[in-house]
Amino acid sequence: MNERVKPFEDKMNKTLEVLKEEYASVRAGRANPHLLDKLRVDYYGTPSPIQSVANISVPEARVIQIQPWEAKMIKEIEKAILASDIGITPGNDGKIIRLVFPELTEDRRKELVKDIKKKAEAAKVAVRNVRRDANDAIKKAAKASEVSEDEQKQIEDEIQKLTDKFVTEIDKATDAKTNEIMTV
Repeated sequence: MNERVKPFEDKMNKTLEVLKEEYASVRAGRANPHLLDKLRVDYYGTPSPIQSVANISVPEARVIQIQPWEAKMIKEIEKAILASDIGITPGNDGKIIRLVFPELTEDRRKELVKDIKKKAEAAKVAVRNVRRDANDAIKKAAKASEVSEDEQKQIEDEIQKLTDKFVTEIDKATDAKTNEIMTV
């Protein structure tokens, strides 16, 4: 691979990683501890991830259990969950917080799939924008006589192959998440 292509491949890869992270935070009727990844709680004046102040487990398919290391953190964790867009009201017994996920309705599943496809399309657009930037950079280099016409053609082909590869990866990730959501 040409060294001029590497930074653009890295950008495309980053786009794919961000998409996969977004997919991990979409709830599909099953309890997924990654839903809590972006939540922060106030821990002695410092916004901290829930994972750093509590033990998180999934004892059943549709239940996330959060056990704070300090009892006084229960209120803070509940406050963070209620303020988030998770859409689940936490329940606690004084020691443990439980998030019980209801079964998704067919309509909600279809809505989630639509949302996932929108995210996939945005990721594809981002990959294509990287391709455009790469091609522009190569054309500038060719104009400045830094690369020959043959090299320019070869690099543009490499960039197109990379673009195709990442679009295919985005489609695979989208199909996998769609299947996960539509499986009852």
